Amino acid sequence: MSEPIRIEKRGHVALVTMNNPPANTWTADSLQALTRSVEELNQDREIWSLVLTGEGDKFFSAGADLKLFADGDRSVARDMARLFGEAFETLSRFRGVSIAAINGFAMGGGLEVALACDLRVAETQAQMALPEAKVGLLPCAGGTQNLTWLVGEGWAKRMILCGERVKAQQAREIGLVEEVVEQGQALSRALELAEQVAEQSPSAVAACKTLIQSGRSRPLDQGYILERELFVDLFHTEDQREGVNAFLEKRKAEWINR
Repeated sequence: MSEPIRIEKRGHVALVTMNNPPANTWTADSLQALTRSVEELNQDREIWSLVLTGEGDKFFSAGADLKLFADGDRSVARDMARLFGEAFETLSRFRGVSIAAINGFAMGGGLEVALACDLRVAETQAQMALPEAKVGLLPCAGGTQNLTWLVGEGWAKRMILCGERVKAQQAREIGLVEEVVEQGQALSRALELAEQVAEQSPSAVAACKTLIQSGRSRPLDQGYILERELFVDLFHTEDQREGVNAFLEKRKAEWINR
């Protein structure tokens, strides 16, 4: 059997492919595989960014396989909710930059995994929705929280409470995705952005990501304090000295992520 999550390392970039055709739906096995994969990538100091995409050209991911919930088993629901949470929260905490290359339909848990990434690039034909309420469910993998944070309460309510599906251009207009590209170009554009990440100090990027995301749960005055603390902490790294001296010496910095 093929791996439900396929990992390919390209220099400092990890390409993570959801590989459960035809719709790349989530199962217990694929969610656990995603958790393990991101944890392993977090331990690899040579990996500084991650690009997530779906196998095939129609679906990024259609979300959970609803057959799992057909008999109303609460223990199955509890287990799957836990696995979804563990997988997507692990992805959100990836120390580098994560970029979703949305190459087709992103529905339910398929959109939620994209919401767990730092950036989203969508192809022009892509469509996105959180339609769980239409089948008597709700987004349980961060959707109600992350979508609201990105697009505001009004659009989150339109998509979740009214079941509204948005196309790529509209998704960009409301802030759901950062960029729209032609069909077949999401992966290459996401990889280009990942290469841009390699121009920054990976230590500084990790600290900056922590600070940006802490604004969701931390009071502003605490964020200011943490910002100064992490700034000073960078002076424990070799990359800090390399970055400053490379600038002063008018050369390209050579990062080592230490």
